[in-house]
Amino acid sequence: MENKEKSKLRILAAGDIHGDTSQAKRLAEQAEKDSVDLVVLCGDLTYAETSTEGIIGPFVRKNKKVVLIPGNHETVATADFLAELYGATNLHGYSIKYKEVGFFGCGGANIGLFQLGEDEIFELIKKGYERIKDSKRKILVTHVHPSGSLMEKFTSIFPGSDGVRKAIETFKPDILLCSHVHEAEGIEEMIGKTKVINVGKKGKVIEV
Repeated sequence: MENKEKSKLRILAAGDIHGDTSQAKRLAEQAEKDSVDLVVLCGDLTYAETSTEGIIGPFVRKNKKVVLIPGNHETVATADFLAELYGATNLHGYSIKYKEVGFFGCGGANIGLFQLGEDEIFELIKKGYERIKDSKRKILVTHVHPSGSLMEKFTSIFPGSDGVRKAIETFKPDILLCSHVHEAEGIEEMIGKTKVINVGKKGKVIEV
């Protein structure tokens, strides 16, 4: 039993930081306090492409491994820049394995300046999934929430994504981490066998 506990992966997931450096510091302190193995940032790290400083650095200074995706407030190029600068991993159309858990993801959203089509969202998720499909546990990381979800009811502005929904139904990840709808922060629901969590700005510690 003890070994099983030890082999669990602790992650701190958050999104929608929007350039708030003091919140990034608070989250980094929480990551240290809760001894998390990995920090997952679900997009909208900046505010409209500005304020890139002080968002990833606090986690790196606490020696935390970071994976991230872009939201609808930054481009993939900005996410790549932040990842490269701080030794993080951009999961957009990509994947990593960590302690037998496969992470795959797609940033951006189906609305806004850097809009992605639903087919493109699905194909980017599929590309990441192919590399980690043999993992014991799988976590999908997106910025936007799936269509037909409870989160969709919290907003009339942001439609859920059909591409994300199709990915859940096709690849059946154990967990989907997303943000995007601020009003739905902290909401958890099941879609099939997938637990969908809107992690929000306050963040959430999850054991897998």
